[in-house]
Amino acid sequence: MSTLITVAPTGAEVDKAAVPALPVTLDELVATAKECESVGAAVIHVHIRDDAAKPTLDQGRLRATVQALRQETGLIVQLSTGGAVTDPEDARLAVLDAAPDMASCTMGTVNFGDDVFLNRWEFIVELHTRMRDRGIVPEYEIFDVGHLASLARLLDKHGLPAGGHVHVDFVMGVPGGMPGTTETLVAARQAMRDLPAGTTFAATGIGRSTLPVLLSTLAAGGHVRVGMEDTVTYAKGQPVESNAQLVARAAGLARLAQRPPMSVADARTLLGIAA
Repeated sequence: MSTLITVAPTGAEVDKAAVPALPVTLDELVATAKECESVGAAVIHVHIRDDAAKPTLDQGRLRATVQALRQETGLIVQLSTGGAVTDPEDARLAVLDAAPDMASCTMGTVNFGDDVFLNRWEFIVELHTRMRDRGIVPEYEIFDVGHLASLARLLDKHGLPAGGHVHVDFVMGVPGGMPGTTETLVAARQAMRDLPAGTTFAATGIGRSTLPVLLSTLAAGGHVRVGMEDTVTYAKGQPVESNAQLVARAAGLARLAQRPPMSVADARTLLGIAA
C-alpha cells in the first residue's frame, strides 16, 4: 500500500511579509510544485494571491494557474473553493470555471480562529452537484467529526461524486475545529463507517499538530497533506525553508512505514481522475 501525498503550498492565512519563503506568485508556485513533485507529492492544493500577495479568487489568475501547473508538472491540480473565510459563495462556486482536476468541498460551517468559515447546506449541495456535472473530483474537507454525518447525508440524497470514489481530508488543529490528536483521528476514522465502502481518507495537521497527525495517519492507513498553508515551522524554533522540505519529510516517514509515496498515475486511478 502506498501513500497519497498532497501539498498545500500557500493557503489564504499566512502573510508573505512574515514568511518570505511562502510561494505567492505564479512563478514561485510552479517552481514549488516541480520541487514537491520530485520528492513525492502527487496532488497540489492551490490557493492563489494577487499582486499584493493577498488572497484572491480572480478567474484569470485561477485559469492561468491551472494551465501553468498542467504544462510544467504532472501533478493533480486541486483548487480550493474555500478561498479566504470572507469570500462570497458565488466567487467560491466560480472557482470551478477554471476546470481543475479536483476541488475542495468543505462539509460544514466551523469557527476558524476569530472568524467563521460558513458553509451552508444549500451551498454544499450546489458545489457537489456542479463538480459532478463538470467531471471535477471533490476532496471533502472535514473540520469536525460531525461533518462526516453531513457527508453521508449528502451522498445519500445527491449521489456519488464525479469519478465515483469518495475521498475525505480531516483538517485537524484549526482553533474551533477538531483537535489534531491521535484520539480525535481514531474517532474520525470510526465515524467514517456510514460512508461508502472503499472511501479513503487523508489528514492535515495545522501548526504544532502537523507531526502527530502525520504519524497517526500513516499508522491508521490514511494519506497525508502537508505544506506551508498548514505550518510554517519545521521544528520548534526552526522555520520551514520550503514546501519541498515538508513533502520530503512526509515521504521519508511514509517509506519508514513501508507505505512509499504514491505515483501520480496511481493517484489518478485511486481518485477516479481521467489521465
